[in-house]
Amino acid sequence: MKKITIIYFSGSGSTAKFAESIGKGVSSVQEASLNIISIDENDITKGRYKNDAVISQLDASDTIIFGTPTYMAGCAAQFKAFADATIGSWSQQKWKNKIAAGFTVSGTPSGDKVITLQYLQAFAMQHGMIWLGTGEMPSQSNGVNRLGTWIGAMAFAEQNTTSPITKDDLFSGEVFGKRITDFTINQLR
Repeated sequence: MKKITIIYFSGSGSTAKFAESIGKGVSSVQEASLNIISIDENDITKGRYKNDAVISQLDASDTIIFGTPTYMAGCAAQFKAFADATIGSWSQQKWKNKIAAGFTVSGTPSGDKVITLQYLQAFAMQHGMIWLGTGEMPSQSNGVNRLGTWIGAMAFAEQNTTSPITKDDLFSGEVFGKRITDFTINQLR
């Protein structure tokens, strides 16, 4: 059984909803165990994240999927505080050769989400991880990858609506989660 962990921060709940859809894709694969962790703002004091239990869970994972909203052309400060706190795992190379992927959500169709995904990819690369993108053609008839992204999954959270993330973006998240999990199982046998 391969352990897939999704760790994310969500400010308004949209990124949490997208994380759940990715988790649905992970859970659709029988050989995988899903762990979803929301970055808790209460674990951040004076700009520093501290939660050894969360770091230990990530150290024990086969795959880590990172998620954050895109705020002002980058990741949320809460996610960055968490990322900075992984220095111990980095210095001991605990995440080396683990599978990594990332996702983001913003309140506009572009929202400079690719910058956030590039940050997540660079963060994973510094840890020596193996990065996976979406692997999907854009604007498919079933709605998958309607935003045309390859580096990681993205969703557009329309403001002031009852359902901020479209069903197409949620389905794209599910397909993304399944892809990452299938790859993990096939590569880490």
